[in-house]
Amino acid sequence: MTPQSEHEAKGALWIAEVMWELGCIQFGDFSVGRTARNSPVYLNPKLLVSRPDALGQVAALIEAELRMKMALRNQQVAPFDLIAGVPIGGLHVATALSLQMGVPLIYARTDPLALIGETTHIEGIYRPGQTAIVIDDLTTGGGSLIDTAEVLRQQGIFVRDALVLVNREQGAAHRLREVGVRLHPVLTLEVLLTYLHERGQIPDVDYQRAIAYLTREGEPRSEFD
Repeated sequence: MTPQSEHEAKGALWIAEVMWELGCIQFGDFSVGRTARNSPVYLNPKLLVSRPDALGQVAALIEAELRMKMALRNQQVAPFDLIAGVPIGGLHVATALSLQMGVPLIYARTDPLALIGETTHIEGIYRPGQTAIVIDDLTTGGGSLIDTAEVLRQQGIFVRDALVLVNREQGAAHRLREVGVRLHPVLTLEVLLTYLHERGQIPDVDYQRAIAYLTREGEPRSEFD
């Protein structure tokens, strides 16, 4: 797994506390991702909609991080004209960010059942040649992010970056890099769990089991990591 920098994690750790309070984090035996991997930890960031104040702070934190990365001489995030939410989980984060930044929101419909009779795969106003950043709340292997990026690109929209609230670090960054998209997590699952464990909120047995799982199923490295 690629370690998250202290700078990126420090300002976002309060999100872990809010998610813990809302019951977004559970331990047991769960199937996660498209490959239905058995996981000892389950995250449901969608519960943040129950705390509008926290969701607004998440959007402000994301905006600050994105603007900082766009302002660097060697830009880590490409300037964007559109915010593309990944249904369903990413739409609440994307909507909050759209309102925070004043950037138009779109979303791609990738479910075949939802496309019956539709002439477009994208909801919202856009034009070819614009650039979108893709937003989701959680990623495991990156499949939903890649599906969204592909639909946007088919309509002439450039996609160079994707941002997620929590990265489970199970292949998403590697797979996105292969299709020319950089992944930017607000938090990684390992950072989130380690912080809560150090605060005494996660029992040793649950933490150790989860970390062992992440080590076994973690993000593959490349020569560029």
